[in-house]
Amino acid sequence: MTAARTGPAFSVHDIPFSTSGSWFDISPVVAENMYAGDLHLVSHQNGMHAVLRLVPLRAARGDRARTRVEATPGLLSWIDIGERGRVDLVYESPDTVRLRGSGLGIGISAAAPALTPFSGTYFFHDPAADAYVFTSYETGRRYRVTAVSGAIAETAGAQALGGGERGLTVVAGKNGAWEIAIEEFDAARPPYAPSGTFDDTVASARCAFADFADAVAPWRSSATPAAELAAYVVWSATVRPTGLVGRPAVLMSKHWMDKVWSWDHCFNALALAPGCPGLALDQYHLPFDHQDGSGALPDSVTHSEVLYNFVKPPIHGWAFGRLRRLLPTPLNRDEIASVYGRLGRWTDFWLTARRAPDTQLPYYQHGNDSGWDNATTFDPERVIATADLAAFLVLQLHELAFLADQLDMSDEALRWTKTAEELQTALLDQLWTGDRFLARSVVTGNSWSSGSLLDLMPIVLGEHLPADVGGVLADRVKAHLTPYGLATEVTTSPHYLADGYWRGPIWAPATVLVEDGLRRAGHHELADGISARFRALCETHGFAENFDAVAGTGLRDRAYTWTASSYLLLAEAHARRVSR
Repeated sequence: MTAARTGPAFSVHDIPFSTSGSWFDISPVVAENMYAGDLHLVSHQNGMHAVLRLVPLRAARGDRARTRVEATPGLLSWIDIGERGRVDLVYESPDTVRLRGSGLGIGISAAAPALTPFSGTYFFHDPAADAYVFTSYETGRRYRVTAVSGAIAETAGAQALGGGERGLTVVAGKNGAWEIAIEEFDAARPPYAPSGTFDDTVASARCAFADFADAVAPWRSSATPAAELAAYVVWSATVRPTGLVGRPAVLMSKHWMDKVWSWDHCFNALALAPGCPGLALDQYHLPFDHQDGSGALPDSVTHSEVLYNFVKPPIHGWAFGRLRRLLPTPLNRDEIASVYGRLGRWTDFWLTARRAPDTQLPYYQHGNDSGWDNATTFDPERVIATADLAAFLVLQLHELAFLADQLDMSDEALRWTKTAEELQTALLDQLWTGDRFLARSVVTGNSWSSGSLLDLMPIVLGEHLPADVGGVLADRVKAHLTPYGLATEVTTSPHYLADGYWRGPIWAPATVLVEDGLRRAGHHELADGISARFRALCETHGFAENFDAVAGTGLRDRAYTWTASSYLLLAEAHARRVSR
């Protein structure tokens, strides 16, 4: 299918305007759940920081213009309510945007209200480049504004210290139009020179996105109306290697959830695998690049921070098994060996550092380790052995056995298979009651069940589950179904909360994992229904971090890549099934 070259329209209130490779975006979202009245240039280096405020101005009077904002993957525009003028913005490269105006001017000012010795933005005119520069303490980067045509008419606060306005105004030249460039860079670079015309730059930006959409969703059609927007969410949240991020990385969002967490990346890798295999493998490996000496993966990675205070669940064996089957060409021996070594160390971490003496089942130290931070499974205690953890490790052990066999390591393959069988036996003997899985305290030995979908996650074992266990779990999964998908806490629970994070809302990763396990266990009709409801949810309400399970509305961060990637995964699989 050939994409419409302009791509889908979207609201910058929900999805930031950016481009693949860039560490900044254009958005009104300037902090967690904080929406400004104006669009800002927001950087994600050294954290999330609004750097510059962008305000369209009436050309005649220089005061704020009343505009509406329109955005497509290649172009963002402020359009005068009276249609008398407009300002357009396009990415020329990941670190440079160009703005062009006609009938409207623009004001560009530092978002920080004051400059101190350790914070804020210093503003000055650079004679060498004949440009104005904003130097941000928070990002550690410079933002240079160069007039391409028209003029920078007036400035405020150049070289000023302390409080006060810092910024400039751009107005039209003799032909009634103007153009500027804004660059983000480190210490210095040559004076700005445009690489081509503004219109050529827009066309190039549109083509770059269209090519990506064609690669990751060639199957899309009118039956998958959110596929292009899902592709844009993933594409625009991608950043180039910088700082501690040593590979091209898909952030969870270019809103405030601007990290790579050590299970979120798996879903992005899977969605990218068929069309962008190199980028997919980069996503898979990125947390493993920071694997510590014990074999543990970090909790999260971003530009200037790697956190080890928690881990995330070991879904990486499950993910890699799917990933290698989705790749267009088989991995070579060296690639398999690299994954095998890393995945083996990650598995050994759980089997050594996370198993108490003389016990068989591994444990979480906190709900955050599970990825389901505040799920009701963790209400009685936090240091617990749970059925989902054991199930994920069983799948990971089976994947290690497969990889060992590919590397002609038959003894290792047998060892991993034996460990998988022993762990699954312990799971069923110790936590399965005949009609439900329990969680067990590692400290007190107490056991309990909850209304959380987390207790049903052993369905991910699919074909490895005894049929009777799989049937009971499938029936229990049905109790979590709403018209929009799988509630993470059954809606009849006294602990259910509409916006309770993992205590009710619908989440993409739980949906994909459960859908896959049900399908592999032979419960195709239920899996089809879950897929259909989640796809319809995204098509109606977008790609939020999670969704109200009863109302269907999007919650929290509204541009979440694992939600978009999960939609792409489920939509592609559905398209493949119906085409058979």
